[in-house]
Amino acid sequence: MTRLPDDRVADLLARWPVARLATLGSDGRVHQVPVVFACTEGPVLWSPVDGKPKSGAELARVRNVRANADVSLLLDDYDPDWSRLWWLRIEARARVIRPAERDADPRVAAALDALIAKYPQYPAVPVLRDPPTLLEFRPVSMRSWCAGAPRSA
Repeated sequence: MTRLPDDRVADLLARWPVARLATLGSDGRVHQVPVVFACTEGPVLWSPVDGKPKSGAELARVRNVRANADVSLLLDDYDPDWSRLWWLRIEARARVIRPAERDADPRVAAALDALIAKYPQYPAVPVLRDPPTLLEFRPVSMRSWCAGAPRSA
């Protein structure tokens, strides 16, 4: 198996636009959803419950993280040229953070700055909806595979 080089992993964490988040529901079933994310030092990954349309109730991903902090994030790319296929799987411990104020925690401010810098949509869509909620992912392990040189984000 060919692993992605460390510098390519860092680049993907900084620039890749979407990950698939897998959590475990209270019924024991896997719940998977695409999420936007940004990476700060550590590395620590952050995903907001943002202002895109969602159901009015607390999201399953938030409930699931509260009940079981073990999650998996998958970044991948499919290309008809199979020599360019790759994936990066991150096993992480997650936490739900409800910041009272943006600047109360410098880590939250850095996460929000990173999200706003990465996604040009955020000036038109609130980066946090009410109540403000962020998911924090602290990687426990990372595994990757690539067939060749992955395309850039």
